[in-house]
Amino acid sequence: MSRWSFTKIDANMKVVILGFPEKLSLWHDWQKEYFRERGFEKLTVWSRGGLSKTEVNMNRRSFLRGAIGVAAVRLQQQAPISSIPTPRDFSRQDPIQYPDPDIVALDNRFRPYIVNNTVIRRLHFGTLWAEGPAWNGVGHYLVWSDIPNNVQMRWIEDDARVTTFRNPSGYSNGNTFDFEGRQLSCEHGGRRVVRYEPNGTVTVIAEKFQGKRLNSPNDIVVHPDGSIWFTDPPYGIRGNYEGFKADSELPVAVYRVDGKTGQIDKLNDELGGPNGICFSPDYKKLYVADTGAPREIKVWDIDGKTIRNGKRFVQLDIPGTGQPSAADGIRCDVDGNVWAGARPGVQVIAPNGDRIGMIRLPETCANVCFGGAKRNRLFMTASESLYAVYVETTGAHIA
Repeated sequence: MSRWSFTKIDANMKVVILGFPEKLSLWHDWQKEYFRERGFEKLTVWSRGGLSKTEVNMNRRSFLRGAIGVAAVRLQQQAPISSIPTPRDFSRQDPIQYPDPDIVALDNRFRPYIVNNTVIRRLHFGTLWAEGPAWNGVGHYLVWSDIPNNVQMRWIEDDARVTTFRNPSGYSNGNTFDFEGRQLSCEHGGRRVVRYEPNGTVTVIAEKFQGKRLNSPNDIVVHPDGSIWFTDPPYGIRGNYEGFKADSELPVAVYRVDGKTGQIDKLNDELGGPNGICFSPDYKKLYVADTGAPREIKVWDIDGKTIRNGKRFVQLDIPGTGQPSAADGIRCDVDGNVWAGARPGVQVIAPNGDRIGMIRLPETCANVCFGGAKRNRLFMTASESLYAVYVETTGAHIA
C-alpha cells in the first residue's frame, strides 16, 4: 500500500511517518482507523506532491502497543508473504520479540484482531493426532481428542496442567458442550454421537439413520433451540488407525438431531467430505468445511430445521505459494469471521469470504476453538501439540 521512507518515535512520544502511498486517500483513511483504535491522540495527516506525512501523539498507556504496531505494519508492508513459520523451540521458554512474527495480517481488516504484545504458546506435546477442542466455561478447562490413542485430554486453566480426561474415548473426534453444560462427542469407534450426563452415564444421540449405521461422525455444534448438528464423513472407518475399518452404509452427510424428539434429519449429502461445522454469530448461516473435492468451505442460510441456498464461501490455498490447502475444523468469532484450521496453521476469513489473516504453526492444525475466562484465547489442536494465542476478539458460541 505504501513505500516507506521514514518513521520516527521521538522523546516526546510523537510518531512521524513519511511515505509515498500508492493510493493516498485509502492510505490516510486506514491510518486514521488504525492509530485511533490503538489509543493514539491528536492525529494529523497531510500530503503534498504525493508525499504523505502523519504525526500522532501517544499517551503512555498506548506507547508500547502503538510502537509495536507501527513496527509490525512497516515490516509486513515490506516483506513478501511467506507460509513458513519462524524457527523457534516451543519446548523452551525463550523470549520471542513482539509482535509474534507468525501472526500475519494478509489484509488490514485483520490488524485489529492482533494482540501485538503476546506470542503463540505450546501448551502440550505428545498426542498422535490432536482434534476436537472444546472449552468448558464452568470448569475452566479445555477438552480435546487424541484420536489414534483413543483418549480425550484436558488442559486446566488454573495451573496449566494436562491430564487424561477420558480413556477410552471411543476414538472420539469433535467435541462440544451444550447449553446445559453437558459434553457431546463424535465417536469414530462407535460410529455415533454421544452425550455425557452429569451422573456419568452416556446417552446415545445418533448412531443410525433410516436403519443404517452412520459412517464416523466428525464434528458437532449445538443450536439454541436444543438441536444438535454434526457431520458424518468416512474418515474414521477407512482404516484401523483412528477407529475400526468398515464399509460405509450411508452416503456422507450433514445431520440435525431435534433436541426434544430425538428425530434425525439429513440436511445435505452433496459434499465430498463434510468435516468442520459452525454457525454464524446470529445462527442464521451454517458453515461446513468440505475436505473432499473440491476442498472448500460452503455456507447455507438456515431456514428453521433445514438449510437452503448453499454456495461456496471460500476455497483456500497456502498464502504466498498458490499450493492447495483445505479447512478442517472451523469456528466463528463475534464479528462473523471464520477461523479455520488450514495449512500453514490457521487461516481467517472475513464474512464476505475474503481471507484476511493467518497464524503459522510448525504442525498441521486440525481444529480450533475460543476459550479462556474472556473467551479471547484461540486454542489450536495441531498434530502432536496443543497451541494457544490471545486475540482481540471472542468466540461467537459457547464452546
